Amino acid sequence: MNIHTSVTSFFHKHAFTLGIFGILFGFTFLSGSFVVANGQTIGPEDSHIVSLYINGEETVVPTRAKTVGELLTKTDIALTESDLVEPAKDTAIDNDNFKVNVYKARPVSIIDAGKVVRAFTPYQGAKLVAEKAGVKVYPEDTYTLESGDSFVDEQIIGEKITIHRATPVTINLYGSGPVTYRTHVKTIGDLLAERNITPEEDATLSPAADTPLTPNLAIFISKFGKQVVTTEESIPFETATTPDPSAPLGRITVTSPGKPGVKKVTYEIETRDGREVGRVVLQEVRVTEPTTQTQTKGTKANVSGDKLEWMRAAGIAESDFGAVDFIIGHESGWRPAAMSGSGCGGLGQACPSSKLARACPDWQVDPVCQLRFFSGYSGRYGGWQGAYQAWLVKGWW
Repeated sequence: MNIHTSVTSFFHKHAFTLGIFGILFGFTFLSGSFVVANGQTIGPEDSHIVSLYINGEETVVPTRAKTVGELLTKTDIALTESDLVEPAKDTAIDNDNFKVNVYKARPVSIIDAGKVVRAFTPYQGAKLVAEKAGVKVYPEDTYTLESGDSFVDEQIIGEKITIHRATPVTINLYGSGPVTYRTHVKTIGDLLAERNITPEEDATLSPAADTPLTPNLAIFISKFGKQVVTTEESIPFETATTPDPSAPLGRITVTSPGKPGVKKVTYEIETRDGREVGRVVLQEVRVTEPTTQTQTKGTKANVSGDKLEWMRAAGIAESDFGAVDFIIGHESGWRPAAMSGSGCGGLGQACPSSKLARACPDWQVDPVCQLRFFSGYSGRYGGWQGAYQAWLVKGWW
């Protein structure tokens, strides 16, 4: 028997045994081929395949690491506080096809209307970078991203993001109130076309459609109209008052009540967006005249004692006693020598008191002379009754 025949006979007799041996050998070989970054063999139950992206570049990593942080430590990826890891480091790696993104922070200069904001950021996308750097941006703004190759001229290192601001304007449509729009178009007409706003046939556009857009420009689309209306209105009555020295001071007694009149007024009313913006009287017809109300007003004061004698001695009419009593009572409490902190003195508080002293050298003890002096002063109001009415309005005379 030759050698070839002997080998063939051996494999035929032991085919099953050799098959088992081959399976065990293949398993051992494959198990040894899966190694983690720290050189340990990966078992089939605790290993996962992770796609690790660093600034967008993918590396497939087999690992037995339990968390993202452990994976980064085993793969010797150094991180700074400014770098961004997604998902977070404490996230468990619990399945295959697990993805980890690492964004390394880099310097970025943000150019906004000539101002430069510098940031060291891991974020991607111009809008997100600007927002994370604290720059207020709007959906209509656009951006240009360039490499920072102009350090000498612009002092810029790394990426450069230029913000192209949309122009903010307001549109007031038929009186509905201003609405802010932001746009990159150049004129009012272009903006209306962009926003699909078509003014009605009889509407007015202000400013004109060819007006260039400028920041915070106010645009009005309005509808004007005119209408004529007639209304019935009241005519107020007048009041005639007669002093009544027999009635207590200030008491009003109506002797004949007044009655308002009636008039019809025709107006031409101008409207804008359904709201009145002006009116002009076209005609006014008095239907009934108002009736004047007559009344009396008491002037009698309940005055007794020294102040009564002082007023009589000063030649003050009894019909004015109430007015005098009210004013002097409020100014000094009827104390002849009264002085205020501002230097006003006497019954009626003359300012300065030197004016009173020139008319009445002994004014502190001469109330009659003072009352004559203050009667002359009341003349600027037409007398004591006029002075009383002025005091009620102003709180002084």
